[in-house]
Amino acid sequence: MSGKTVSDEMMFAAPFGAPMYIMPKPVGSTCNMGCAYCYYLEKNDVLYGDERRHLMSEATLEVFVREYIAASTTPEVVFTWHGGEATMRPVAFYRRAMELQQKYGRGRRIVNCFQTNGTLLNDEWCEFFKANDMLVGVSIDGPQEFHDEFRRMKGGGASWHKVMQGINLLKKHGVEWNAMAVVNDFNVDYPLDFYRFFKEIGCEFIQFTPIVERTTVDGGLCSVGENGVMTDFSIDGKRWGRFLNTLFDEWVRQDIGKVFVQIFDATLANYMGVLPGICTMARQCGHAGVMEYNGDVYCCDHFVFPEYKLGNIHRRTLIEMMTSEKQRKFGRMKQEGLPGQCLSCRWLNLCNGECPKNRFAKTSTGEAGLNYLCEGYRMFFEHTAPFFELMKAELEAERAPANIMSSSLVKELPEPGQPWVE
Repeated sequence: MSGKTVSDEMMFAAPFGAPMYIMPKPVGSTCNMGCAYCYYLEKNDVLYGDERRHLMSEATLEVFVREYIAASTTPEVVFTWHGGEATMRPVAFYRRAMELQQKYGRGRRIVNCFQTNGTLLNDEWCEFFKANDMLVGVSIDGPQEFHDEFRRMKGGGASWHKVMQGINLLKKHGVEWNAMAVVNDFNVDYPLDFYRFFKEIGCEFIQFTPIVERTTVDGGLCSVGENGVMTDFSIDGKRWGRFLNTLFDEWVRQDIGKVFVQIFDATLANYMGVLPGICTMARQCGHAGVMEYNGDVYCCDHFVFPEYKLGNIHRRTLIEMMTSEKQRKFGRMKQEGLPGQCLSCRWLNLCNGECPKNRFAKTSTGEAGLNYLCEGYRMFFEHTAPFFELMKAELEAERAPANIMSSSLVKELPEPGQPWVE
């Protein structure tokens, strides 16, 4: 049904009967880039105060590896290393992590995923990834013009050529990789240019993330639940819907089974009644926490604010924190916080209200809690429903979803290259 992305590797069963995932950040928010839309850069002031050296100690690393493996009852345990920019720790740090995994793994299968901006990759890194069979997610926002608009180096310099050099090294060493692309105000109106670029560079697995970021009135970091001002680089629901539908029309015509787009895979999974592999479109959340370099654990990567801190791994176990009432309440918020408009929506089982961090809009009746991108998701689900129903039927008949590319429904789509219109 789908290909593999870094997010697919995040799901595994915990001993308390629900999926659990903890993403470690060995360097906190430290990064060699200064992307305009990065929601994590300002965590320095919120979390660390005057402390500027954000390096996970070996003691914290060992406690995490030991507890994380112990918290999983499945044969396969998945680690995803994240930042900031995770390559700002040397390869030696991650070699130590591999040793600890072998020490505490007791023969269980260990899978490692790595998220990077790609600018610091070299032969040593790629040899390490290959030797440890790592899946590497690279952040790249499409062609150079799109990418360099917001993804700049700390000093303001362009980064695209460095990222492409990193991708070419991954390919040279045979490392499995996928692209994580941000859809922003600059590139959202060019979905075909965006999508075709990834196909041209041989990328088979793509995750598109819409930018929805707010600041306080004085330009500070806007916490979840606060009133805020939309940033200039954010997109709105209608443009998100147009982006998805234009891209989908091209994909459904020629790329099913060849190129795997995470949101399409997740939507098909929801049609089939199985876990979508992406928390934003799952019915429940609260299974995916994040651990900072100092051992502090938070409810979610998008909720790293003091009020969402669960504790520290040196004082509480991961099981205690992730099964605490505070985390359970956080997990229930996704369903319990839905407004009436969502509860009566025919597409609720597909989007499940999407991410709670984006639920700051109001419904047509003035009720709070509507997802800011709701209009776009409705456009997408309405347009694609007949196609997903066909793919579902093929899967239920134990045939490949790619068979629908020869259907009359697909042949009736507008000519290739035409933007989707309402």
